[in-house]
Amino acid sequence: MTRPKILVVGAGFAGVECLQRLERKLAPREAELVLVSPSDYQLYLPLLPHVAAGVLTPQSVAVSLRRRLRRTRICPGGAIGIDGRAKVCVIRKITGEVIAEPYDQLVLVAGSTTRTFDIPGLREHGRGMKSLAEAAHLRDHVIAQLDIAAATTDRAEREARLRFVVVGGGYAGTETAACLQRLTSAAVERYPNLDRAQIKWHLVDVAPRLLPELGEKLGEKAMAMLRYRGIEFSLGTSVASLDATSVKLTDGRTLPSHTLIWTAGVAASPLVATLGAETVRGRLAATPQLTVPGFDGLFAAGDAAAVPDVAKGGDVMCPPTAQHAQRQGKALADNIVARLRGMPLKPYVHKDLGLVVDLGGRDAVSKPLGMELHGLPAQAVARGYHLLALPTMTARTRVMTNWTLNAVAGDDFVRTDFQARRAGTLQDFENTSVYLTPEQVREHSGPLAARS
Repeated sequence: MTRPKILVVGAGFAGVECLQRLERKLAPREAELVLVSPSDYQLYLPLLPHVAAGVLTPQSVAVSLRRRLRRTRICPGGAIGIDGRAKVCVIRKITGEVIAEPYDQLVLVAGSTTRTFDIPGLREHGRGMKSLAEAAHLRDHVIAQLDIAAATTDRAEREARLRFVVVGGGYAGTETAACLQRLTSAAVERYPNLDRAQIKWHLVDVAPRLLPELGEKLGEKAMAMLRYRGIEFSLGTSVASLDATSVKLTDGRTLPSHTLIWTAGVAASPLVATLGAETVRGRLAATPQLTVPGFDGLFAAGDAAAVPDVAKGGDVMCPPTAQHAQRQGKALADNIVARLRGMPLKPYVHKDLGLVVDLGGRDAVSKPLGMELHGLPAQAVARGYHLLALPTMTARTRVMTNWTLNAVAGDDFVRTDFQARRAGTLQDFENTSVYLTPEQVREHSGPLAARS
């Protein structure tokens, strides 16, 4: 008897948690487990700003898939299309070869990409913070700006090199600005020709206040902490256009700058559009049981899926956070096991535990279980949460060691130049043009469907 094939697309929180649970709950004879992922690690995304700031090494937040998954077959590549009727997933391997992979049960947890808008120059000159490569490249770029500024005698160029603009007032943008501002403030001590007052960090967001997810009080507290450190804010405005040397805001101001970091939200993976299924604000419409209506054997969770938040009720959807993705992955695995064994599926229910925002050093704001904290207590909660959320003891040990070493010995502010020939922009890293149209997907799946 042929084992049913369970194909998981995406090695994020939801995908890896799902597979690890399936390995425990299903015997090898019950199902074949396959993971489609271009990388061989799971990225702990919440700590990416610490990598960009040099507080953590890249390896600290890249958890080996083979350390966590013992009998899952890993297909090294990315899914570029899905035919939900024929039950075929089209995959482009890292070699460039395109294959059509049939499945019995598909778990679509492809995550998200950086949400961008039609702003002139954004994709060509903006920099993202969504991947490990982008974080490592951004650190090199920021230190390079200090190097160039220290060497130039041109006052205008120095000003532009030392102004950094971050767009996005959510926790990703706020943490990125906070951690990198600490990096430049500490690094300037090594540059005799530079003054700390010359370095300008500017946080821009279209919302009227910072960190709306945490409420007005904590948002104001975070702003006060960062303003004390010299970060400037432009709320209620956005970017009108940018080029290699300047950023023009919608309020009419032009900021001389060689660095714009774009963290203004995420959008579901373009893979969702290849299905031709119903979506909610770009995310795949899913049931509380994490199934996709109208498609047999198709489950979805994480950033790519709009999952009803049963705990809150109404039309509220679960936010695209690591906290929900991890728990959805486990619930998803339980429902797949239930389906294979002819048992009823259960809805995903989870009460949000709150958010933590690490601003570097002793600065943080947190709201665990509705309790508002700031300063050292909030920092203790934030770092404690991250340590518990990291999936392996090895990862926890690496992160704790890195935090301790950085606190005691500081940073050497070294540029690695591993990717010196890459522009490091959103256009360079966000390869969203590889996905197929539904018609192109059927061209690949048609021969397979005909044979079956």
